[in-house]
Amino acid sequence: MARRKRYRRLDRCDRGAIEHGLDRRESCRSIASALGRSPSTVHDEVVRNRVVTRGPGRGDNVSGTDGRDAGGGRVCPKLLSWPFCCNGCPYRRYGHCSYRWRCEYMAADADAFAELDKVEPRRGVDMDRASFEVAVSLIRADLARGLSPQQIACARAEGVGVSKSTIYRWIDEGYGGMSNAELRRKVGYKPRRKAGARRQTAHGRERSFEAFMALPEEERARACEMDTVVGRPTDSQCLLTLLSRPCKAQLPLLMPERTKAATVARLDDLERAVGLGAFRRILGLLITDNGSEFEDAGGIERSCTEEGESRCRVYYCDPMQSQQKPGCERNHVEIRKMLPKGIGISFDDLDDLDASFVGSNVNSEPRPSLMGLSPLALLRAAEPGVADALAEDFGIVELPYGELGLTLAAVNRERSMRGLGPLA
Repeated sequence: MARRKRYRRLDRCDRGAIEHGLDRRESCRSIASALGRSPSTVHDEVVRNRVVTRGPGRGDNVSGTDGRDAGGGRVCPKLLSWPFCCNGCPYRRYGHCSYRWRCEYMAADADAFAELDKVEPRRGVDMDRASFEVAVSLIRADLARGLSPQQIACARAEGVGVSKSTIYRWIDEGYGGMSNAELRRKVGYKPRRKAGARRQTAHGRERSFEAFMALPEEERARACEMDTVVGRPTDSQCLLTLLSRPCKAQLPLLMPERTKAATVARLDDLERAVGLGAFRRILGLLITDNGSEFEDAGGIERSCTEEGESRCRVYYCDPMQSQQKPGCERNHVEIRKMLPKGIGISFDDLDDLDASFVGSNVNSEPRPSLMGLSPLALLRAAEPGVADALAEDFGIVELPYGELGLTLAAVNRERSMRGLGPLA
């Protein structure tokens, strides 16, 4: 084995090799020869960095002693000569050792002890008190003028007499009242944005999300989530979506404009189609966001078929909290499969048949959360009259599995059959 540099310090690998050699009961010269070191180096390393594993001072360094008095005068003779530790002893291995005091050489602990030995002599300040106070006063004055430790160490070589790393260490330790705040690049100032007080909905506390959550759980479970899906920012038309939480059926209804009057008009069309009783059962409790198209709470709640009657109650999410109606937001992913963002689709090119085609496909796909049933199948089982009304008035029908097409290509194919151009 090639000999290494003679005075290089032992490292963690060297100490691991020493521990391995001790466990195999090798001699000091054998271990030293394998490491390319002198036997005295290995001898001193083992004696200096042993750790107590049984008896007084357990876990501590033996500190170069042989432990003669540590066990009350009764110490194993093998600890008084090589290997000076219990490594490789068969009595230790099989648990038959009766001595009250034992020590072992372990590479991890030995390396930690060696690191302490290197650090300890360098603690404190390498100068007398008067010189230190003069140096600190000069450093503080220069720091106050905006100079860096490197500039101070170069310019004050005579008066300070320390390196830039020493100045950094003194500042880090807080010597002389100094701190890292005096270094321009050590401390960065970047105020964080704090969350402001949550704004209340403009519709009052009685229609807030807090009031909605105060309702019984059974009522909240049958609520309907209302939202809109938009195309380009300049488009007039949009889709009004209504998702029933129990069956996860989401109705996409095309609106000519994104206004509160258009929202009320589409809800009126839905009430006329299914009847006031069915509307109350399915859409009797609405939760929506604070969009301008949903501002007319009175118009949304007022029945259009029976004067003076109410068809639903509407509540509003907190501002910027779309996760408070998660089902609606999640199901928009299915709609976006057919009308994806970012590819130039204009919702002004859509017609009612496009909305019917999207609604039929989205609500006909089997859902694992519904045990393989589709939302329309579950809706028909619960409200067959509503399912028939949706098919008759809005063209939303259940499609066989083999006819499903949840892609933009499917929408364009259906449009081409009607003699219309592709959306994108």
